[in-house]
Amino acid sequence: MESGSLKIGIACFPLIGGSGILATALGSELARRGHEVYLFSYALPVRLDLPQEGLHFHPVEFADNALFPCPDYTLPLAVKMAEVARSQQLDLFHVHYAVPHALAACLASQIVGPSAPRIITTLHGSDTTLLGQDPDYRTAIEHALVHSDAVTAVSENLRNQTQEIFSLKRAIDVIPNFFTPNKPKRSREEVRRDLGVTDKFLVLHMSNLRPVKRIDLLLRTVAMSKNRARLRLLILAGGPFDPYEPLLDELALRDSVIVRQNAATVEEYLEAADAGLYTSEYESFGLSILETAFYGKPVVAFRVGGIPEVLGDSFPLYPFGDVTAAASALDALVQNPNLARELGEQSGARARERFSADRVVPQYEALYRRISAG
Repeated sequence: MESGSLKIGIACFPLIGGSGILATALGSELARRGHEVYLFSYALPVRLDLPQEGLHFHPVEFADNALFPCPDYTLPLAVKMAEVARSQQLDLFHVHYAVPHALAACLASQIVGPSAPRIITTLHGSDTTLLGQDPDYRTAIEHALVHSDAVTAVSENLRNQTQEIFSLKRAIDVIPNFFTPNKPKRSREEVRRDLGVTDKFLVLHMSNLRPVKRIDLLLRTVAMSKNRARLRLLILAGGPFDPYEPLLDELALRDSVIVRQNAATVEEYLEAADAGLYTSEYESFGLSILETAFYGKPVVAFRVGGIPEVLGDSFPLYPFGDVTAAASALDALVQNPNLARELGEQSGARARERFSADRVVPQYEALYRRISAG
């Protein structure tokens, strides 16, 4: 191992969502920089590309014991983290989400004892905005945050919300998400032919389709477009689309919407798109928005959460729920391809300047070394 390198355990969810994608990308980038990374999750993360030198995956099985009314994940995760921490002499646990990962790290630290790794917890949003409002979880989250050696948030907005909800006295470092685009395996023309949109304006949406993503507003925005016949909406869905099928028929959008489930390779679709459309009620950051911007596509979205920090002034943002304004913005892009291209170039330049791996990963490395030094 290189001089000055660290042994880092990363715990995350493996699903298509900002936290798992960021944690996986961070692990890969850290391994490329000479660190040894040990990734814990109950399944192989969707964007984890193995084998890679310096990157090790440790699957964690759910405990399904007849003594308990339901399977447990936190305890097996803590035991696995403790085992690897001891055998590999880990320097740090970097956990993404307080529940269950930071709680498991706290328990693993107690199991290991005085030589236990330091704990860094990164908040991605749901810890604060959803579980933080639930009294059944709030105390546990506070415990995890207080007993972490450092806490980070992916946006100023999320940091402020976290401090207000939990009344934390400790500092929270803001380190944003980042994105490293890969070269698409298929050309833009090939993907568009496959989708049947060679002569259409292709609007892209990527999310896990949770209620906060407001897919109902997404579909209503497209339905209100004056250029419906000229555009197609492509949804890269990280969750079931079934609940929204009736709305497709209600809005007569059956022929205007294309759904692709659990697409791990998003680059070719980003390259094929002409714009992005996101109608979330809240986003702590908006990693899909950043990915869309990285490929030089203009983004239509509401001014909520951390989205203004991601997009800046590269494109106007609209009050939450104003589908009329969002549809008008979409129409302006469809009717003026030069405007779409110009705004996309602006958003792409901002994304590359502020949110590249070369800019963000060293911020994590500096935090690791500061915490390791005690």
